[in-house]
Amino acid sequence: MKTGLMAEGAATAPIVALLDAGTAHSQAEVVRARAFAEPLLSGELLDTGENALAHADGVAAILHGVGAAQELQAAAYLVYAADFLNKPEEIVAKAFGDSYASLVTHTRRLVQLQRATRDAKLTADKKTDQRAEQTERVRKMLLAFSRDLRVVLLRLASRLQTLRWHAASKHPCPQALAEESQAVFAPLANRLGIWQIKWELEDLAFRFREPEAYKALAKALHEKRMEREQGVEAARAAVQADLQAQGISAEVQGRPKHLYSIHKKMLGKALPLERVFDLRALRVIVPSVADCYAVLARLHELYTPVPGEFDDYIAKPKPNGYQSLHTVVLGPDGRAMEVQIRTREMHEHAEHGVAAHWAYKEAGARGYAGVTAAGEFEEQVARARRAVLNQLLAWERDTAQAEGGPDFDDRIYVFTPQATIVELAAGATPVDFAYAVHTDLGHRCRGARIDGQMLPLNTPLKSGQTVEIIAAKEGGPSLDWINPELGYLQSQRSRAKVRAWFNALQQAQTIAKGRELVEKLLQREGKTALKLDELAARLGFKGAEALFEVVGKDEYSLRNIELLLRPPEPVADENELLAQKHTRSATSGARGGVLVVGIDSLLTTLSRCCRPAPPDAIEGFVTRGKGVAIHRSDCSNLAEMKRRSPERVIAVAWGGGDAALKNAPVYPVDVLVEAGDRQGLLRDVLEVFAKEKMNVVAVNTQSMKPGAVKPRAGGGDTAWMSFTLELSDASKLAKVLRELCGISGVRSARRK
Repeated sequence: MKTGLMAEGAATAPIVALLDAGTAHSQAEVVRARAFAEPLLSGELLDTGENALAHADGVAAILHGVGAAQELQAAAYLVYAADFLNKPEEIVAKAFGDSYASLVTHTRRLVQLQRATRDAKLTADKKTDQRAEQTERVRKMLLAFSRDLRVVLLRLASRLQTLRWHAASKHPCPQALAEESQAVFAPLANRLGIWQIKWELEDLAFRFREPEAYKALAKALHEKRMEREQGVEAARAAVQADLQAQGISAEVQGRPKHLYSIHKKMLGKALPLERVFDLRALRVIVPSVADCYAVLARLHELYTPVPGEFDDYIAKPKPNGYQSLHTVVLGPDGRAMEVQIRTREMHEHAEHGVAAHWAYKEAGARGYAGVTAAGEFEEQVARARRAVLNQLLAWERDTAQAEGGPDFDDRIYVFTPQATIVELAAGATPVDFAYAVHTDLGHRCRGARIDGQMLPLNTPLKSGQTVEIIAAKEGGPSLDWINPELGYLQSQRSRAKVRAWFNALQQAQTIAKGRELVEKLLQREGKTALKLDELAARLGFKGAEALFEVVGKDEYSLRNIELLLRPPEPVADENELLAQKHTRSATSGARGGVLVVGIDSLLTTLSRCCRPAPPDAIEGFVTRGKGVAIHRSDCSNLAEMKRRSPERVIAVAWGGGDAALKNAPVYPVDVLVEAGDRQGLLRDVLEVFAKEKMNVVAVNTQSMKPGAVKPRAGGGDTAWMSFTLELSDASKLAKVLRELCGISGVRSARRK
């Protein structure tokens, strides 16, 4: 198939003519735009490999061919020139006006999106659902720009020009580009009724996607081209003459053939080439609808109609607004021939579509190219705009239903000032946008410009808008934002981020309060040199902040810290102290300690394995170099030593001291507690010890998952806690153990 410039329609659509008449634009505007762009584009290449200026020329020619206004043709040069300007929107606005600047801005953004999406598509795994997802995203962005359809028209023309370049230069066309052209751009052109672009996009995409099938079909058609053209011309002349003789004013044309539509028909209906009726086709254009039906009746008199091949798209137009009568008749040579019959207005719509009619300026009540839009002119533009929007939305709904995808109404697409696309839920606000960009930006958000205008932070956003966040250097969100009645946030994710910020703030305040209380206590006790992390570890916490948090929440008594900071008197080494006390002779009047029967002043030490304390039954074991080690009689280690060296066992007894005296000796005792782990458990255990005035000199806690220990009823984590107490009388321990077992969650409490 040969490609080339489209022939301009016989007449411009009425609304396009009206728009052009109401402006000072002329072909001189296109010439001026080209002169502006030429020094910037000459010698430059696009990412496709095309010469930038040649590409802009081709786009402008395509737009001219579909009847687009001069402003849009001129914009084809400015859009590409903008890539080589430092401040493109500002420069274009000064040189050509705000309407051109807006068009340049939105078109460049859409190009950036399409390039990014295509790159992501190339790197993605080639699965059907992933390809569909990428195609869906591009299509939805085209819809998002439907408020300014000029952007879509420029993109359609640009894509067609790129495919033409690949065909003419024999440069290989990337499969992703051809697939996107067929899946996104051609259906969009079809839905808007721009069939000239739609047909050529399909044919070229077919050529690059299925080269073998394309070449075979093109060759088959070429071999019969002369015969077919002669037959079509003979039929055209005969019908033209007959209609004139009947007094019907009509223009009869031979309709161009489109390879992809022939290919689809052959595949869809399993037909050979000879059974495809629209290989020979005529188009009859008449003044009125009544003339359409008069021509149909006359054709059916002259030729034999083919049963089942008649469609009345005038009485029942296609969803995109297309109207025409379609019939297939057998010509004088007995071969089938398709005939389309339509009015001039229907023909203009079929050739250019409503898209070519929609040319307007977006800013306020100002009309196309700065001319005030009012009265009948404004109403006609509004009607054209509504028609295009209805086509776009209907196309989106049809495609979404066919693919089982989500509705377009669920999402919107907006831009950062740097043209980065942000996808949001419908109804999202500038605060949602800020949190979607970055959590910190959301926290510091104080205002927003939407398309350059300062608006409230609870303003719902729309697709295609540019949002600029005004942020404080530091600070956090407002509690009003999570009030659903005020409408600042629509996204659950944004609400979660705001709540997390306030939770973190509350935790920081609690830790600060706990730190202050602990530090004041250390000042009173004269222990300011003590490292806070070390203090927390000795109390069984992972770190200082964990200690501060429970203190700040009033879940941990400061009395526990006081007990740790006030060790018993004297402060000498424990073993040395006990050795001195326990080696005193009974005859010397000692009030406590351990007495070795029959021996005076013999060194004794309390064994760490069983921690004996009065009134435990005890025995002594003579060691080498360390005197007599005192064990509880039920100590498993003592039993083993007695078995190996029974001769070294010696009788011992507690001294006759009074445990009630102030200076009575104290003995370390280990207590083990097993409990279901919960918040405040350690606090509750330590309060029992404090109430009984027992000094806790060491704490060791460990929390274990259910699978790490023998399962217990109730499940959950298990807390193992070991406490070293200082007692003068171990008999007092029984009461403490009973109270510990009464604490919620405690499973057992015993002496080690």
